Amino acid sequence: MVDRNGRGRSRNHPVLTGSPRSPPASFVEQANVTDPEIYETFEAQWPECWERAADRLSWDEAYDTVLEDEDAPFYRWFTGGRLNAAYNCIDRHLESGRKTHTAIRWEGKHGERRTYTYRDLYVAVNEVAAALRDLGVEEDDVVTIYLPMIPELPIAMLACARIGAPHSVVFAGLSADALATRMDAADSEYLLTCDGYYRRGDAFNQKSKADNALLKLEQDVQAVVVDRLGDDLPHVLGDGEYDYHELRETFSGATVDPVSRDAEDMLFLMYTSGTTGEPKGVVHTTGGYLAHAAWTSHAVLDVKPEDTYWCAADIGWITGHSYIVYGPLALGTTTVMYEGTPDYPDRDRLWEIADRNAVDIFYTAPTAIRAFMKWGPEYPDRHDLSSLRLLGSVGEPISPRPWNWYYEHVGREACPIVDTWWQTETGAVTVSTLPAIDDMKPGAAGPGLPGIDVRVVDEAGEPVEPGESGYLTIARPWPGMARTLYDGDDRYLEEYWNRFSDPEADDWRYFSGDAARIDDDGYLTVLGRVDDVMNVSGRRLSTTEIESAITDVAGVAETAVVGRSNGTGDTEVVAYVSTEGGHDDENAVREAVVDSVESAIGPFARPSRILFTPELPKTRSGKIMRRLLEDVANGEELGDTSALRNPEIVGEIQAEIRDD
Repeated sequence: MVDRNGRGRSRNHPVLTGSPRSPPASFVEQANVTDPEIYETFEAQWPECWERAADRLSWDEAYDTVLEDEDAPFYRWFTGGRLNAAYNCIDRHLESGRKTHTAIRWEGKHGERRTYTYRDLYVAVNEVAAALRDLGVEEDDVVTIYLPMIPELPIAMLACARIGAPHSVVFAGLSADALATRMDAADSEYLLTCDGYYRRGDAFNQKSKADNALLKLEQDVQAVVVDRLGDDLPHVLGDGEYDYHELRETFSGATVDPVSRDAEDMLFLMYTSGTTGEPKGVVHTTGGYLAHAAWTSHAVLDVKPEDTYWCAADIGWITGHSYIVYGPLALGTTTVMYEGTPDYPDRDRLWEIADRNAVDIFYTAPTAIRAFMKWGPEYPDRHDLSSLRLLGSVGEPISPRPWNWYYEHVGREACPIVDTWWQTETGAVTVSTLPAIDDMKPGAAGPGLPGIDVRVVDEAGEPVEPGESGYLTIARPWPGMARTLYDGDDRYLEEYWNRFSDPEADDWRYFSGDAARIDDDGYLTVLGRVDDVMNVSGRRLSTTEIESAITDVAGVAETAVVGRSNGTGDTEVVAYVSTEGGHDDENAVREAVVDSVESAIGPFARPSRILFTPELPKTRSGKIMRRLLEDVANGEELGDTSALRNPEIVGEIQAEIRDD
């Protein structure tokens, strides 16, 4: 047997996935992409197949060539073409008669609501663009944006895009040092920030962090400050600081012609963590990135202009860039923004918003889904979620139990789920089912999208057998790919291309840094970062593989697995487990966890310690901080905990491990 990518099939290795499910017929009837031959068509027509993505955009000047690969792996997409991202996300929708259609629907932390039509968005973006120009921002100047989830954030991004100034959005929860490091690396002399924001009802001073960051910089910086909190957090503007709302009033009614940008001009810079400890400045360009984001919003998320679409991520990360701002707005849909957390003021907050706004598409992270599962089905059950047509998962692998819970209790078994794999560096979705064409497999993300040549390989770069784990690579370029790193081409080659490429044969392979398995049908199960691998009894095991077996146990909401040195050169497995509400029999859960791990992987992988905790330490973006849990398990000094949204839980876990 041979799969669609030409790999031989084998059924000797079990894969931790659930039974396949077909997409509902009612969904298929209305879906954007329904032709099952699309995979073969993209393969036969590659790379011209990507013209479909480019056709989703309006071009000032038509491109000459879809792909230039002479300088591989520094690929160039849609060369010769010119366009403007803000025009594609705003102006053209006004010209097509959709100026009164809602573009952004914002839900604030304390129940505030704001709605922006495409006409409203046009006015705001033009006024901010005019203000930035007046402050001296020129084409290709990097503007740093340090804002929480308020409408001024996408407005600022689009204003930068309008005048050809790349933006660098820094997640609002990051520290002053993190902001300073990113501004210094980008040589950024302009900052948009705010006085503060609400965190679980309390006013949090954002400006003080920004002020501390600017003190560390050598360059002079001009800052624009949004007054988010009013009297709840008074602030004073210093030299070189301007009030956002006053600037908008000064330039009320101003218009700025969108700057026509080359397809390969930088649209934005996004810093992500690096293996050396230094953040990597990932460069995304205007044509390829925007085309890929728009096409995947259309083909994978099934977004239509008449939809109310909600990606419950933060714009401070790439998911929010691609699937809150650029993808949905390029398609002219209504995109929902939410400032708060899923459990404030109550655990049904997200479902109340989805119900009231009649949300059609909901896209969130497995971390959130596991929290929903822990809280119980009574929270989504309180609300009418019948408007939902499609569900999505993004950010990390999702194992079968939370997948099925999401499918049953949120989607009511009527919504297909797209389990998407992609990265900051890929720009947009690269692995997923097409929801009207492919069966879903709980626990498996799916095949590479049409035109995306995904391969799981061994140390020598050779394809692994189905069911075996290996390194997730991409063997051909794709439009949304990062072009380089802002801090240098050499680091770009070292981080992503050198490991599995053969330059002499002009054979370039992108290395994702993730481990994965591929099954008989070409579906990938992503196992996590290759760094998250432990040597247990002489075998290399992915922490994600063990965690998947544990979360399959009834009563387990989420888990984190780390390694503990036993002094003999081997590693013991330590599992931190958080249970669902109503499951108080820890001994029964403990036994079930051991049985599940032994059954799925083998007795050698059974945890030596299982520690129960009401919650796991997480960053403000919802990522489990496994590094701290490893420090606790090994009795080491804790590293920096400033990024945690729940630092108090670390002390509780330390006490638990001492008493265990």
